[in-house]
Amino acid sequence: MAIPMLEYSPSTQNQRVAGYEVPGDEQPMIYSMETLPSAGEIEVAIAAAYRQIFNEQQLLASNRQTFLESQLRFGQILVRDFIRGLALSESFRRRNYETNNNYRFVRMCVQRILGRDVYSQREELAWSTVLATKGLEGFIDALLDSKEYMTNFGYDTVPYQRRRILPQRPEGDLPFARMPRYGKYHRQQLISLGYFAHNEMDGVPYYPPKPVLLAAKIMTIAGATVLGLGTMAVALAAWGIISL
Repeated sequence: MAIPMLEYSPSTQNQRVAGYEVPGDEQPMIYSMETLPSAGEIEVAIAAAYRQIFNEQQLLASNRQTFLESQLRFGQILVRDFIRGLALSESFRRRNYETNNNYRFVRMCVQRILGRDVYSQREELAWSTVLATKGLEGFIDALLDSKEYMTNFGYDTVPYQRRRILPQRPEGDLPFARMPRYGKYHRQQLISLGYFAHNEMDGVPYYPPKPVLLAAKIMTIAGATVLGLGTMAVALAAWGIISL
């Protein structure tokens, strides 16, 4: 039997209050596929979805989901389906889910999918319970199926950080993209493996752990061997000694 989601009280955050400010640079850009956009507008919406889900620090060619992009361009899936595909991709799992504990990962997903920060530690606990009991796929589906997501973004709008403007303050909230993709939890794991080690006397960094150096050495020798044999074979074939 599934554990019901814990109840939490929404706090009166900035994005829950109607805004009357004059539009400016801090206003979010809204990308929607509700109408029939041009090819260029679709590409802009796709780029905005990557920035929202992966953040600018993870905009790598290896993170692209070309099959999902093709489906979205030809109208086979909706923006909501595209967001789901990005959040459940192997790249997102490897770079975000596996490098954080459940609480921090929940906070990141609420920011990127619901477009706001978590209300409280109780909300973190509530969503973490969903993640722990239903797994990553069930957690992402719960966010996308929530009334909050459907009310603000629906099926056709790319999620965005809602209302960064803070009344009576000189500047608004910082973009969620400023949040590093992993925190102390993952850094401590790397330190325990020997990364970031340094000499306390002179501050000179050590080399990576010995297993990493050994693996790199083996790969280098193997690569050099293959390259050398290939070069030799080409040379012998050029002199007619062997045929390729």
